[in-house]
Amino acid sequence: MSHVQVGHIQVSHIQESNIVSDVTQSPSSEQTPSAQPSTASLASVPQEIRLIVLDLDGTTVGETNEIQPVVKQAIQAVRQKGVQVAIATGRMYRSALRFYQDLDLNLPLMAYQGAYIKSPGTDELHRHLTVPKSQVMELLDLLLQPDLQETLSVHLYIDDNLYVQEERAETRDYAERSQVQPIPVGDFRQFLKAEPTKILALSEDIDLIDRLLTSLKTRYTTTELYLTKSVDTFLEATHPLVNKGTAVQYLAEELLGLTAANVMTIGDNFNDLEMIEYAGIGVAMGSAPDRVKSFANWVAPTVEADGVAAAIEEFVLSQL
Repeated sequence: MSHVQVGHIQVSHIQESNIVSDVTQSPSSEQTPSAQPSTASLASVPQEIRLIVLDLDGTTVGETNEIQPVVKQAIQAVRQKGVQVAIATGRMYRSALRFYQDLDLNLPLMAYQGAYIKSPGTDELHRHLTVPKSQVMELLDLLLQPDLQETLSVHLYIDDNLYVQEERAETRDYAERSQVQPIPVGDFRQFLKAEPTKILALSEDIDLIDRLLTSLKTRYTTTELYLTKSVDTFLEATHPLVNKGTAVQYLAEELLGLTAANVMTIGDNFNDLEMIEYAGIGVAMGSAPDRVKSFANWVAPTVEADGVAAAIEEFVLSQL
């Protein structure tokens, strides 16, 4: 087993692959991956799928915050045929765990965009990448500016706990869907001792989130910080080695001995782009942004139309 040291955390099998205060500039597109959108036709895509990796919100889980019976049935059917299924989500590990249990899965659970990979059955922590404290303090200087206090909430995730400065409406809505109790701690800059797994800025002002993303991208390169949006109102920051693509690659190649050709991934937003690009078959949901769809081999129906079940039938069940 090979190891690298990332911050203060030892990680198994991982390979290394000016904050501006003016957030009034025009928003830009999501961070651009190194590769270009796939141009492969479905006829040339390998069909021997042995691993399916699912995003949760907007993909497997819709407005009801539950997995619909038809999707469960498709997942159960494909597993009975010997195809393994895993979850890759931006959610906290503890928030995603109930869906993992509902589906009776047994592979490691990839949470926090892949920063935190843990096997629920054994509690083995395979990977945990954190954001260096110096960068967190810089981010807080930007995100906690007085003129943003009324419109922006900031969450810190440390040791799978959710910390906030104070409970606000956005946090209460988030906590209700996540089924996680936030912990108010006052001034983050006085509180912070350990390195967070993720920093989340959330606001109902979508333009503000886009402007903040643009602002942060002028300061940090992709080798310094991973920046993404999981929904229009969430801006997320993690360690630069973190994204769902590297997490799925780690699971498939290091833990299961598979190749990208054996993997199908399904997602609906910018934080799913890297795993959609990695997989032999990358599926975008019908509600996905056009840029995400451009990287996919196939576009499924929306989550409310049980798109995951349709994709599983199209590319796996119909082939077995």
